[in-house]
Amino acid sequence: MVVDDSAVIRGLISRILEADKDLEVVASVGNGRMAVDAIRRRPVDVVVLDIEMPVMDGLEALPLLLKACPAARVVMASTLTKRNADISLKALEAGATDYIAKPTAVRDIHSTESFRTELLQKVKTLAAAAGPRRPSSAQRSVFSADARRRPGTPGAAAPATLARRDGASGAPGAAPRTRDFPKQFRPEVLAIGSSTGGPQALFEVLKHLSRGLSVPLIITQHMPPTFTTILAEHISRQCGLQAAEGVDGEALVPGRCYVAPGDYHMTVVAGGGSARIKLSQGPLVNFCRPAVDPMLESAVSLFGPRVLALILTGMGQDGMLGCRAVAGGGGAVVAQDEATSVVWGMPGAVSGDGSANAILPLSDIGPFLRRHVVRAAA
Repeated sequence: MVVDDSAVIRGLISRILEADKDLEVVASVGNGRMAVDAIRRRPVDVVVLDIEMPVMDGLEALPLLLKACPAARVVMASTLTKRNADISLKALEAGATDYIAKPTAVRDIHSTESFRTELLQKVKTLAAAAGPRRPSSAQRSVFSADARRRPGTPGAAAPATLARRDGASGAPGAAPRTRDFPKQFRPEVLAIGSSTGGPQALFEVLKHLSRGLSVPLIITQHMPPTFTTILAEHISRQCGLQAAEGVDGEALVPGRCYVAPGDYHMTVVAGGGSARIKLSQGPLVNFCRPAVDPMLESAVSLFGPRVLALILTGMGQDGMLGCRAVAGGGGAVVAQDEATSVVWGMPGAVSGDGSANAILPLSDIGPFLRRHVVRAAA
């Protein structure tokens, strides 16, 4: 279903979607109230939902749509303004699955190939994942044997249940392997990569690190400019961390969170006797900028075996090669499990590659990280 108050925009988006033989637009409506009425008559897999509309806007309609059709995935569509980015982040917190930056002019929607590609990729991926949620996996953890032996490890009391799919291909296969956790591991940096579903997952994880974080935290979330600014602000407000977009040449400080700015790769380099942020607009990596792989590979080059990497929900396989580098350098890798991921692309690729030391449900990740990156006195 396409929901937008502009009939022209609705028509253009619908034509992009229906040009794909695997997709069908079953409803096209002009405001949130009409969308709620339509979804009650006919459930859908994915809703592309505008923010600013008369009668009922997107943020007001969102909970009603999800109540009427809990299995639907909602993609918020908004132009790149600070206000709309803030509303989109609030919508993600309220249950939306993803967002897409809508070009400001009709001619751009019609002619911009990047918008067309992103829209189709997100709708098709989320449509494939739609349907009743799989059973909750509060204890569906895969740990290295070393991690399972340690008292207090989340999920250690119950036998680990192995993930069902090979993360790299999505095809049925053997359970992913995990590596032994490095002994006496003391990380000097925590690096997190995420994409689809990432903001919600980040908020859940980072709330556990709000007090006593002893290392710098660097984050690459696939987001456009403006959105990453708002994401950092939401992390500060919701998670109690000092968070901001990374600035080129800025020194890394323990306890602070640095978010890769939209349209810039963020890496870390040595300079002036300390680790510093380096931003670049080099070529896209894994079709992304910012991308997770360059961040992780630079962290290994600088910190060696003292890197703790986390890959959260997201489509594609960005982060797989970076985590392979972390593993090869003697660091540690944690991946979110399939059942709690909106899309098990990125963490699934890492899991299937054999780089992970632990594959955990989202609720276990924050407490697990605390043991390694939060001071005991906190």
